[in-house]
Amino acid sequence: MENKEKNVGKEQNNTLLRKYKQYLQLEQSLSSNTVEAYLADVDKLLAYLASEDIPVFDVTLDDLHNFAAGLKDIGIHPRSQARILSGIRSFYKYLTLDGYMEDDPTVLLESPKLGLHLPDVLTVEEIDRIIASIDLSKTEGQRNRAIIETLYSCGLRVSELCGLRLSDLYLDEGFMRVEGKGSKQRLVPVSPRAVEELRRYFVQRSEMVNIKPGHEDYVFLSFRRGTKLSRIMVFHFIKELVELAGVRKTVSPHTFRHSFATHLLEGGANLRAIQLMLGHESIGTTEIYTHVDRSMLSEAILEHHPRNIGRDLGK
Repeated sequence: MENKEKNVGKEQNNTLLRKYKQYLQLEQSLSSNTVEAYLADVDKLLAYLASEDIPVFDVTLDDLHNFAAGLKDIGIHPRSQARILSGIRSFYKYLTLDGYMEDDPTVLLESPKLGLHLPDVLTVEEIDRIIASIDLSKTEGQRNRAIIETLYSCGLRVSELCGLRLSDLYLDEGFMRVEGKGSKQRLVPVSPRAVEELRRYFVQRSEMVNIKPGHEDYVFLSFRRGTKLSRIMVFHFIKELVELAGVRKTVSPHTFRHSFATHLLEGGANLRAIQLMLGHESIGTTEIYTHVDRSMLSEAILEHHPRNIGRDLGK
């Protein structure tokens, strides 16, 4: 009888997970990676509840506190704990919205306190040194210059850069369409410097004869493979350039995004405008950059980014 009840509970949980997955995909429009991460978080909770013989609908705040304490006890980093608990909140929000439960037990569930992590930020001089270290005699040289300028001038995530398509570019008008997390799209201004580097790269790109079917519309391609660049390829060449430039900081593609936001804020750009440019859903995510300077949040973005200084904004 006990085994039968456990099997029923397992089937019920599997059904809930299938419906929850549909909710994340269809109603929340989350990316496949985010959906899988949320499902993995819920799997951890369900495994804990099964070990404690607690039905999923009978969970209390105390049960969740015990689960969270277990995450800490096994050495999971506070940031990872916070992410897992975020997934648990999403799951119970769904159960409440869909009528499975009247009250959400996660309402008072707190995440672990996280120390403020301030990522490394490059100076404009360091960024120029990295760009200057690129060997333009190499086939990929101009492409890499265009990539660095696009990351820095537009504040893109590396996944957004790799997924950028020619049909997303409106260079004559000075902006691009970017698809961010959860397939959400935003329009981002492109600096004249980035436009110039992109157009130089397109001269080389137009001469490629080995582009694989399905990759014709991607902006940044591997000259050797004829396919769109992967995140790993971008990480790899940036690491090499940073070493060549003699920059003694931990630098990844995301560092250029941090530098983009920090330099805008230092120049006086409005925090809300920076949030829109970065594609942050919450202004709280953007506020990490306010450690730099809170005194001059006033002007619009294009007036303050280093790559736009001197541009005729009246055009």
